[in-house]
Amino acid sequence: MDTGTHFVMGIALGGLATIDPVVFNSAETTQAVFFATIIGSQIPDVDTVLKFKNNAAYIRNHRGITHSVPAVILWPIFLLAFLYPIFPESNVLHLWLWTSIAVFLHVFVDIFNAYGTQALRPFSSKWVALGWINTFDIFLFSILSFGGLLWLFGADPRDVFPAIFAAITAYYLLRYTVRKTIYETIKRRFPDAEKIILNPTFRFFRWRIAVITKEKFYVARAYRREIYLLDEYKRLPLPDDPMMEVAKTDKNVAAFLSFSPVYRWEMEKEGDVTEIRFIDLRYRSKHHYPFVAIVQLDDSLNILSSYTGWIYNVDKLKKKFETIPG
Repeated sequence: MDTGTHFVMGIALGGLATIDPVVFNSAETTQAVFFATIIGSQIPDVDTVLKFKNNAAYIRNHRGITHSVPAVILWPIFLLAFLYPIFPESNVLHLWLWTSIAVFLHVFVDIFNAYGTQALRPFSSKWVALGWINTFDIFLFSILSFGGLLWLFGADPRDVFPAIFAAITAYYLLRYTVRKTIYETIKRRFPDAEKIILNPTFRFFRWRIAVITKEKFYVARAYRREIYLLDEYKRLPLPDDPMMEVAKTDKNVAAFLSFSPVYRWEMEKEGDVTEIRFIDLRYRSKHHYPFVAIVQLDDSLNILSSYTGWIYNVDKLKKKFETIPG
């Protein structure tokens, strides 16, 4: 889920907390909980600062340890230690309770989009990504913002937010039903599929599809119950080649390979430079696959430059490599 939606969800959760009589009947506890739910709804994404380091660090770590089981336990304790001295008259137990709900809800809703989280760490490093909801969902953002406005203009939050969270629950169930229907349609279309990856988009009925079979990768789009095949590629294993082995040790390539479940690769030699490209097949947009990892090596197997991230045109890619030290 995007930062803006996490923020308005934190506000909404602060409103929902007023159904707790201990919170509602104490002005200081209400204030403390309000700040706690907003901060708690944001704090697991503190690892976003890794973007300033490099894309490889961000891809490998975002929604990793900060969304793990220990983090869900420790974040509320950290926030309680910060907020309770500011609001010493607040009820410490209920402040901790609603802070914990805010942190847990942040991690919980993140598992429903295609990016997912490593929410099961340290028990499993597997990415949990159900793919029901787009990272930014206009319905969720709108209904949560609407609830905040109603509260701002005097509506009783005890009436507003239980209804809003009930509507959100129903919406998630609806998205599950839509996804299940499309998944079953794809399974009939590709009965030999080993894996089906469904990515929701900004549009309610439109989904991106990647299908893995024993021999091929298929890229498709779904609209309602219709499946439109866009591309297909022969499924080629990574070659047992010294050039490829060195490429896989590069931090950008390693980050890409640790994150992408379905990709194809290309190798092209120009002069004494070999360029190897890894292309994620989940995010096709306007005849283009923007999420890539690229590494360039010389004939002596030295890595000259590399990059991973989102590239939407060739000129941008060239500029990226021009700024990467050789």
